[in-house]
Amino acid sequence: MNERPILIAGGGIGGLSVALALARKGRRVRVLEKAPEFGEIGYGIQMGPNVSRMLDRLGVLKALEPHSVFPDALILVDALDNREVTRIALGGKFRERYQYRYFVIHRRDLHGEILEACRRHEEITLEASRGLVAFEERANSVVVRCENGAEYEGAALIGADGLWSPTRAAIVNDGAPRVAGHVTYRGVVPTAEIIDRSHLDSMTIWIGPDLHLVQYRLRGGTVMNNVATVSSRRFRRGEKSFGGWDELEEVFARADPRVRDMLRYFARDRNWVLHDRDPVTNWSRGRVTLLGDAAHPTLQYLAQGANMAIEDGVVLAEKVAAAGDDYGRAFLAYQRERMNRTARVVLSSRFFGEYFHVDGGARELRNELARGRDPDTPWEADWLYRGIEVDSRL
Repeated sequence: MNERPILIAGGGIGGLSVALALARKGRRVRVLEKAPEFGEIGYGIQMGPNVSRMLDRLGVLKALEPHSVFPDALILVDALDNREVTRIALGGKFRERYQYRYFVIHRRDLHGEILEACRRHEEITLEASRGLVAFEERANSVVVRCENGAEYEGAALIGADGLWSPTRAAIVNDGAPRVAGHVTYRGVVPTAEIIDRSHLDSMTIWIGPDLHLVQYRLRGGTVMNNVATVSSRRFRRGEKSFGGWDELEEVFARADPRVRDMLRYFARDRNWVLHDRDPVTNWSRGRVTLLGDAAHPTLQYLAQGANMAIEDGVVLAEKVAAAGDDYGRAFLAYQRERMNRTARVVLSSRFFGEYFHVDGGARELRNELARGRDPDTPWEADWLYRGIEVDSRL
């Protein structure tokens, strides 16, 4: 408790998770958040059994249950004819296989419970309006300079500062993230407003040529989370303006009328252009390392972005505890353990983005093969849902 704190740039889900994991190992932590207050924007988030296991280790899983919805299945539906393609059953066999449940939750509820757990630890200091501008590595410390001119000295620095991470820019220096050309719209409406209630208890994805649409309930089932995405043809043609509402309606024009009708649930005033990065072979330097989207940003198609950040935090804390004050050794051990798993998530997410959006003969083949799979055997994601055994060795 007498040594300098570990500095964490970013107070999102990843930053707070590693702060909590480190505090549970007895380490002092100072979290520097860019925003004026700690909070989370966004909509729903899916949590696989791999991350349920990590949240249990962090001591917050039980607190999340009142906010969570536990779907009965993950269902793929062909958006052109509104026929089910396949499903992964999430009942007893799934839980028996993975020991933990699959659940969905609002990002604010997830972040809020982790934040409250952090506030209960005297080892954690939380400071808002402290966006990292630069850092300087010294022999036995790291000094961070913030946007407001404040400076902090710490034993080490963890960059959990997201997709556009300035910490990454200093360590990896690989330019801007890759624009995937996929554009997402979101909307949350009261469940009572949902017209087609045939998939009310499931996490359902309607997939079609250059499009998909996701629905699942949140907040005890009281609201429905909706996500619509197009793989922009205008982007592929090199047009500067792409992904607007007119293109969304154009791409969805081929969808079954019942699927097109779901666009009523979406807000038109904002969209998100999706990005990721190619996997790299190093994201650490001396007493500085990266975590979550700063290290390995991924597309949404495995629903594992936040999940990987939470796994990162648990592994990183374990390595720091094992290494004592040798942060360089701890950070290299952490990235060795995380690199291939997170790279597989990044590249597999790209594949599933293509898999969802195919047309013509590829669509016919996908549907035929998928309809032959066993709903109780999620072999495509088994490597992911099995989770990780956290290794305390360096």
